[in-house]
Amino acid sequence: MFGAERRRLILELVRAHGAVAMRDIARAVNVSEVTARRDVDALERRGLLERRHGGAMMPGRQGGESLVLGGSATLPRTAMFGAERRHLIIEIVRANTVVSVHDLALAVNASEVTVRRDLSTLENRGLIQRAHGGALLPGVAVYEPAVDERAEPYGREKAAIATLAATMVGDGDAIMLGAGTTVFELAQRLAPRSQLTVLTNSMLVARALARTPHVELVMTSGSVDAGTFALVGSDAEKWMAGHRVSRAFISGAGLTLDRGLSSSHLASSGVERAIVGSAREIVVLADHSKLGVETTYGVAPVARISHLVTDDWSDAAVIESFSAHGVHVHVAPRSEPAMAN
Repeated sequence: MFGAERRRLILELVRAHGAVAMRDIARAVNVSEVTARRDVDALERRGLLERRHGGAMMPGRQGGESLVLGGSATLPRTAMFGAERRHLIIEIVRANTVVSVHDLALAVNASEVTVRRDLSTLENRGLIQRAHGGALLPGVAVYEPAVDERAEPYGREKAAIATLAATMVGDGDAIMLGAGTTVFELAQRLAPRSQLTVLTNSMLVARALARTPHVELVMTSGSVDAGTFALVGSDAEKWMAGHRVSRAFISGAGLTLDRGLSSSHLASSGVERAIVGSAREIVVLADHSKLGVETTYGVAPVARISHLVTDDWSDAAVIESFSAHGVHVHVAPRSEPAMAN
């Protein structure tokens, strides 16, 4: 995105809200806060914005010191009509190519439920395409990043989910761990456990636990999937299906009431289904970007899921709907930064 286009989008955002935190500006236009500050300074020199209190506002706005911007504060609500909100969503997607529902909700100051409705409307008109918990331009190929590339998005949320999930594992337990970066985060927090048995097909999990003295680590056989660093194939599926554990932790790529847990990887989905069949309780680790998202390959219906561990960006109505269907939902506060790999 060129600077002029980026500054035009920043101006649209501030006009829509009256005042916007610098952090939210940076996320909306997909740049660092340093770059966002430079753009705001340039717009301020032209008299188009005022930079104040860690963000930007329209010139002449009477906010004073009482105006709260940045951090986890809620942006001031403005009377943005649906058509105006959808226009801004289109502009943001055009500027960034791919944008998550969460970031769109921050940018247009609406709930994620409202943004999903807007995305459905825009998709029906052929203006955007929905995929992987967000939106992209029509005709853009959906790139599925490798595990190392996927470790950074929602890192704090994944770390918080893993920390909470670790409290569900006790000394002497026998558990299964699937593939995925959130499960890898969980594995890194299991070293203090004693007499723990971990069955896994994940090379990342194996790396995290291989030198832990009081954890018995057992891996499947199979072929290596380069996208997930996991062992997959019929041998891995048969191996997982031949064992029984009290609890299994998996993540998947999407979770809805109608579809349940689903995966975007064909090979991984087969092993995950075998894990689901081998554990008495299934614990799904899913950050907010996966809730309400359907991906290609089914893994487990909601009726088979015992626990969902998610983060506090998740929509309250979505959480309540899973609870109403018998899933024990655990919400983790984002209080811990992601651990280094």
